[in-house]
Amino acid sequence: MKFHLLFVVFILFFSCNQEDKSKLTVATAANMKFAMHELVKEFQEDTGIESEIIVGSSGKLTAQIKEGAPYDLFVSADMKFPNTLFENDLTIDKPQIYAYGSLVIWTLNTQLKADFESFLKKQVNHIALANSKTAPYGRAAIEVLKNKNLLEPLKSKFVYGESVAQTNQFIISYAAEIGFTAKSIVLSPNMKGKGNWKDVDPNLYSPIKQGVVILKNRDVHLEEAEKFQQFLFSDKGKEILNKFGYLTEK
Repeated sequence: MKFHLLFVVFILFFSCNQEDKSKLTVATAANMKFAMHELVKEFQEDTGIESEIIVGSSGKLTAQIKEGAPYDLFVSADMKFPNTLFENDLTIDKPQIYAYGSLVIWTLNTQLKADFESFLKKQVNHIALANSKTAPYGRAAIEVLKNKNLLEPLKSKFVYGESVAQTNQFIISYAAEIGFTAKSIVLSPNMKGKGNWKDVDPNLYSPIKQGVVILKNRDVHLEEAEKFQQFLFSDKGKEILNKFGYLTEK
């Protein structure tokens, strides 16, 4: 009986490992979630290669990669975290900038405009933004607030999401009346037309350079990872990124 149980456990473990290894695994910053779904779909149609998306904040994904998480590529929301991995000899090569992100103010409250004046209104008790330590879009939001001299006056209203995805949940669930998010979110098919949003003046924050890098800690899909990275920089890849509000090099 004991031998039979061990055999079943072994088979299940082996099956799980085989299944995990059968797909290209792309660790993806939360702002890229919706764009990435379309990218991997088009990539599979072009190449027949299946991909699995792991979504999280860039900082959290970096920590997981350092601990040996079995990811093939890291598609970050900045260059800082991919460069950290490169400096720790965890990548095949230096990270490359695949896109520039844009920050927006977003609200689902019909009584509010998506602007800085709304932040100061008495009816606004909570302003959502991502954690600046783990999410580059949170870092950009803090920079904007400092440049507008609003950081200290509004500090008591802030609610922090671990990533852009959690920040979005605060806004969607009305736990926060208004907040900052990535432009790619409000342009996604899932969110398009919901609430009011407005671009934040890009002069108020440092360019959000988003980087991609192939990881060393799993060489099972090295060739497929290189193909995906090439696809990201292809005309079709850029077209998808542009559709979601990202700026790309011509």
